[in-house]
Amino acid sequence: MASDPHLAAVVEALRRRDATAAVSRLQAVPDAPPMLRAQVCALAGDAAGEEAALMAVLKAEPRNMAALIAMGERKAADGDERTASLWFRTALNQAAVTPPPPAARPLMEKAAAYVQGASGRFATHLAAALGDAARLPRIAQAIDLLAGRTEIYPQRPSQFHFPGLAPRCFFERGDFPWLADVEAAIPAMRDELLAAGDAAFSPYVETPKDSPAPNNPLRDDPRWSAGWLWRQGAVVRDAPATLAALARAPMPMIGGRSPNALWSRLAPGTHIAPHHGLLNTRLICHVPLITAPDCGLRVGHETRGWEEGESLIFDDSIEHEAWNRGGSPRTILLFEIWRPDIEAAERAALTKLFRSIDGFGAAAAL
Repeated sequence: MASDPHLAAVVEALRRRDATAAVSRLQAVPDAPPMLRAQVCALAGDAAGEEAALMAVLKAEPRNMAALIAMGERKAADGDERTASLWFRTALNQAAVTPPPPAARPLMEKAAAYVQGASGRFATHLAAALGDAARLPRIAQAIDLLAGRTEIYPQRPSQFHFPGLAPRCFFERGDFPWLADVEAAIPAMRDELLAAGDAAFSPYVETPKDSPAPNNPLRDDPRWSAGWLWRQGAVVRDAPATLAALARAPMPMIGGRSPNALWSRLAPGTHIAPHHGLLNTRLICHVPLITAPDCGLRVGHETRGWEEGESLIFDDSIEHEAWNRGGSPRTILLFEIWRPDIEAAERAALTKLFRSIDGFGAAAAL
């Protein structure tokens, strides 16, 4: 470009921010690169000319990041937030595939900030239009998805997927009439936990003797520990009040595999990294026995904490993580139940299927 004196003059005028000179010099270069023409038009305030030049660039190179960013800025200047966000998102997606040079990073950061701000304003606009209806949980989530404030978290069980089950992060306590009796037994169950003491616990994730070690940063780490009550279908601890409470729950009964129920203790400063459970035919129940501040459980897009007397029920085949950022341990009663949307005939068939899986060779239970 510098070898052509006319082009060099245009570039120099752009450098000086001299719109009049840039437009004048550009007239002497009818075949000037479209990106250069777009820059001159932008400096001169010629919105239509700038957009036409940028579209010429993007027709030849649909993923030209500089042109995508410039088009987003053009639409933002026109007050078209929705279209500007579309151009900026396309540029950001392309940058994730082909990282831009360091000099372009401030522009990408500016684009990301614009998209975040526009998404918030878009969601606020929709919520205002809907009024009270915007607080309905699924409507609120739909708005967040539409505005790009969250993402879809599908079921991704690591070993067995049963089709046709709707992804739902948390289930509500009122969906399970039997749960009230379990929660009523919390004082007695807590007494049994305290009586068992530290000797009841061992690391939740342990290195197996006859199979590959799990890739888990908390493997053999007592900061996440378990005191088993039921393990792979067998009672392993005498805790009458707790076992009686568990008998009210629709736990899968599959010899050698389930039920599984335990006291799960999370020490201060411990983080269970995001992961997926083994199968999606169950839900996981957490009954808080010893709560602690600054603890949380994220399942998909939603985060909740453990509150005294209030159980959490969730689909662990959806990405989830947990943490204890406080100063004291948190201990829950953890157990599995059948998903309520699996019919009785399907439960019977699945029970037979899982027994058949376990009976094949020396395969371990899922």
